[in-house]
Formats: sequence, structure tokens, C-alpha cells
Amino acid sequence: MPYQHLFFDLDHTIWDFELNSKETLLDLHQKYKLADIGITDFDAFFNHYSLHNHRLWDRYTKGFIKQEELRWKRIYLSLLEYKIADESLSRAMSFDYLDILPHKKNLFPYTIEILEYLKAKGYQMHLITNGFESVQFKKIENSKLSPYFIEVITSEGSNSLKPNKEIFEYALDKTNASLNKSIMIGDNENADIQGAINIGMDSIFVNHINAVPTVHATYTITHLKELENIL
Repeated sequence: MPYQHLFFDLDHTIWDFELNSKETLLDLHQKYKLADIGITDFDAFFNHYSLHNHRLWDRYTKGFIKQEELRWKRIYLSLLEYKIADESLSRAMSFDYLDILPHKKNLFPYTIEILEYLKAKGYQMHLITNGFESVQFKKIENSKLSPYFIEVITSEGSNSLKPNKEIFEYALDKTNASLNKSIMIGDNENADIQGAINIGMDSIFVNHINAVPTVHATYTITHLKELENIL
């Protein structure tokens, strides 16, 4: 087989971040009685959160903001949509969000089946993630993903972020993997696919939402089962 090492992204690729995040925000909406302060439409609140989270993550990965600012400001800006400028509430909700989120266990369809399939074929599988290290390890453990991955490479551990070459170089060194025997599997074209291109690694774009590709991956799939046709 052409590849020996498979480097997976976690959030939005195999761990269903949107669904898990929505469940977490619903818990917080109820705990903090947000309906009593005017946030009656939870779906609208979650949509605001998703938009601000996406924008702030983009700024974080580009080095414009620090981790702590990302953590609480995504909540603060969501509340601000309802003219609620409450930093203390935002920080409290942010703390609880990161405490609750990693206990959610929703994976994309066929995740365990494909990991079992790839493990049986002898691939060495690893994770490369920009997510917060303490949170990511809890997600992996609680979702019962630990048995499938040998190494977990985080932005904090590598002191770099996807799509920078340094995090991929760190990953190759830590796993003793050769570039031409490795492939990156992820949903984010900017972080995962462009990151792989930056170091010269093959890639698989996991296009769960059928978006129009903007970066050229080696392969593109819309369902994890399709990995069986490649690997």
C-alpha cells in the first residue's frame, strides 16, 4: 500500500463538532436561563455563536488573537447580538462550555467502522489538531477514539498551527513517518489541505457539506466510507 501513516484531523472530520457544540450550548442556554434575558430562539443564538466561533478561529489560526481571547469572545459577541454586553457572564459560560463540550460523544456516521477497517489493514493512525490540548484529549477519550490513534499532535505541543509547515514537520518527526508514505485527512481546506500542500504531503478532503472545493486535494470524499476506495 502506498501509505503507512494516516494523519487525521479531529473536529468536523470524525468528531461532529457542530452537533456536539449545539448540544453544549443548549445545556448552557438552559443553565443560565438565557430565555429570561431575551434569548428565546435557541437556534438563532447557536447560529450567531457558530458564525463568531468560525471567524475568531480563523483569526486565531492566522495569529491575530490569542487562545484566551478566542475562548470567551465567541460567547461575548454572541450575547452582544442581543445587546447583552456582559463579560463576566461570557467568561462563566466559556468556562462551562469547555468543561461540558469534551463529554459529548457524537461522531460522524461510519467513524468507528472506518477506523476499525483502517486499523485492521495495518495503517498507523495519528491526529493533528489545532484544538485546545486539554479539551482534545478529553474528547478523544470520552468518544472512545483513543485505541485507534498512536500519536496526537496538537498546536500547543508542536508550538505551531495548521496550515504551518512546522506542525506537520513536528508530526512526521514524532511519528517517525516519511513524507511520501503519509497522507493528511481533514475537512478544513485552509488548515488541513493547504497545510498538507505546504509540506508536500498528499491529502484527502473530507467534504461532509458538499462545499465547492477551493484548494486542490489529492482526493475528495463526501462520506467517511469512501476512504475504503482510497486506502
